[in-house]
Amino acid sequence: MTLRACCIHGHFYQPPREDPITGEIPPEPGAAPHKNWNERIFYQSYKPNAELGNFSRISYNLGPTLADWLEQYDPKILAMIIEQGSRNYIEHGVGNAMAQAYHHTILPLATREDKETQIRWGIADFEHRYGHKPSGFWLPETAVDLETLEILALCGIQFTILAPWQAESEDLDVTQPYWVKLPGDQSIAVFFYQMELSGMVSFQPNKTQNADEFVTQEILPRYADQNDHDQLIMIASDGELYGHHQPFRDKFLQFLTSSALENHNVNLTYPGLWLKNHPPKSEIRIRENTSWSCFHGVTRWSGVCACALHGEWKAPLRQGLDRIAKLVDDQYLDFARRHVPDPWKLRHNYLSVHLRLATVEELLYAEVDHPLSREQIRTFALLLAAQYERQRIYTSCGWFFDDFDRIEPRNIIAYAAQAVWLTWLATGVNLKQHAEEALRHVQSWRSGLRADTVFDHQLERARLVHEQSKLDGS
Repeated sequence: MTLRACCIHGHFYQPPREDPITGEIPPEPGAAPHKNWNERIFYQSYKPNAELGNFSRISYNLGPTLADWLEQYDPKILAMIIEQGSRNYIEHGVGNAMAQAYHHTILPLATREDKETQIRWGIADFEHRYGHKPSGFWLPETAVDLETLEILALCGIQFTILAPWQAESEDLDVTQPYWVKLPGDQSIAVFFYQMELSGMVSFQPNKTQNADEFVTQEILPRYADQNDHDQLIMIASDGELYGHHQPFRDKFLQFLTSSALENHNVNLTYPGLWLKNHPPKSEIRIRENTSWSCFHGVTRWSGVCACALHGEWKAPLRQGLDRIAKLVDDQYLDFARRHVPDPWKLRHNYLSVHLRLATVEELLYAEVDHPLSREQIRTFALLLAAQYERQRIYTSCGWFFDDFDRIEPRNIIAYAAQAVWLTWLATGVNLKQHAEEALRHVQSWRSGLRADTVFDHQLERARLVHEQSKLDGS
């Protein structure tokens, strides 16, 4: 008799919302009665799911920027989430938690260096919090290309999860993992979630009112009776669905994973554990530059897409930010190459400073083979901080919606302004005019707000705060 198994994957993530100058999240009126959306979702989803023990029974990824915020806001709940993921690692030698690209960058649209930084930062954050290396890695929006998978494999990642339409196959069996062959005689395992069930959980609340009925009416019929292979059905959705997007679905998730599946002889599992006894038997090709939330590839984050109307501002925004990123990179590389053999490696390792595991000085001593002056260390500190801000400009939500005049695009412009400001403090090179020109053609179709206006406002704020701090002697 073949084994019937089920896995529920929750993608838990919030983008960086902090003001880059204050480090605080400004009030977000739409989140009332809470101060901001992170707080509102915390009480509706993260806290109840942790208290119900759901993170111990599902496969999940906890976005690093969300984990950062949780660490400040309620470290006890973060510790519960981490402990529940670590429990499975202790018992089985492989955990149910997955790593994630640090700033939720759409990786197929990124340079190779940015892909590597985002992946390495995501892995470093995971190791810091869980105490072991991740075996799986969640790709933001499941956006994929072969170069991204190649870097994952080079970093020791064993598997990822994709949508079924991201496979180049006419007869895909979503109950089985597959190998994807990569350059350099490498390979990575890929799981494909069950499309209809995942859609029901995400968008049809009437289907998830009763966990037992969901198993009998929706899950069990998906298993093939005449099949000589053990079968795994995977359901994937945003983790915030459970309690935030859909009230009481945190309770549904608890009942589904603690009793309903078991009552009907369905084994509860997760990808890393499944791979131990069920390695892929077949190979498959992926459809590059595809994602789970846009049937138009990755166009939603780079241009006009039917998934989000009025996207004419997105291409010039990406082109503008690409230009600003290169200007910031050129200044960083010009200085760093005088002192370190590999400036990109130095940036890849910089997350240890953000996590307060090392100082910039300690990081530099590991890479530089000659003494540095205080001024040179200060310059490195500012340029690396600019690189951190410059990574934040590619947070995916900046392009997700239909208008530029929203908090998400304005936030990524604020991060771009901060990167330019820190670069000026480090080098004395003023990139302001170049940045304004790069952003001039980005405009809201609804309000007329322009990106260069937002940029100038943020840059002026940074200057005024800096001048005030000098007056205060801080």
